[in-house]
Amino acid sequence: MRYIDVPITAEMLEYARAAEEDVRVHRTRASKIDSLTGLIGELAFAQWFLGDWKAHDVRDTKGRPDFLEVIEVKTSAYPWSDRLNLLVREDYAEKRRPEYYVQVIVDAPNRDAQDIQPGWNCRISGWATPDEVDKAPLRDFGAKGGGRGGYRCRYIAIKDLRAMEAFPSLKTFQSAGQEG
Repeated sequence: MRYIDVPITAEMLEYARAAEEDVRVHRTRASKIDSLTGLIGELAFAQWFLGDWKAHDVRDTKGRPDFLEVIEVKTSAYPWSDRLNLLVREDYAEKRRPEYYVQVIVDAPNRDAQDIQPGWNCRISGWATPDEVDKAPLRDFGAKGGGRGGYRCRYIAIKDLRAMEAFPSLKTFQSAGQEG
C-alpha cells in the first residue's frame, strides 16, 4: 500500500467542475487546470480516507486545510513518476501549518494535459509533516507551459515521502477528537 490508486469517475469530475469557480484562488497559476486538479485530488483522497468522496464538501475548505483542519492535499497532473515532487508554495508554508501534507498525482497521459478525463487514475503518493516541508529545498518550478512560475516551492521527491500505509487512519483522528 505504498501508493493508493483511485480512479476518476465521470460523477466525481462533474462535481469538481461544478465547484471549480467557487474555490478558485486568484494567484499565479501553473496551468489552466490547477483548480480542477486540486479538487480531483481532494476527492480521490476523500474516497480513500473517508470511504466515499461524496462525504467531502470541497466548497467548505477554502482558505484552510482540506480535511479535519489538519490535512492539506497537494495535487499535480503529470504522467506518474516517483521522481515527481510534493510541492508547497513558500508563501503557503510560511502562512499555514497543517499537520500533514498529502501528495496526489493525477496520472495524465502527458505533462501538458489541458483537461482531466474520467477513467484517469489518481495516485495518492505519500505524505510529509510540516517540519519535513520546512527543511526541504526551495525552487521556482516554472509554469507548466514554460517560463518562470514567479514563486518558489519547497519540494520533496515522492520517493522520499512517507508511505501511505503509515498515514493515520480516520479512526485515529476521531479518537483524538477531530471529526470528519
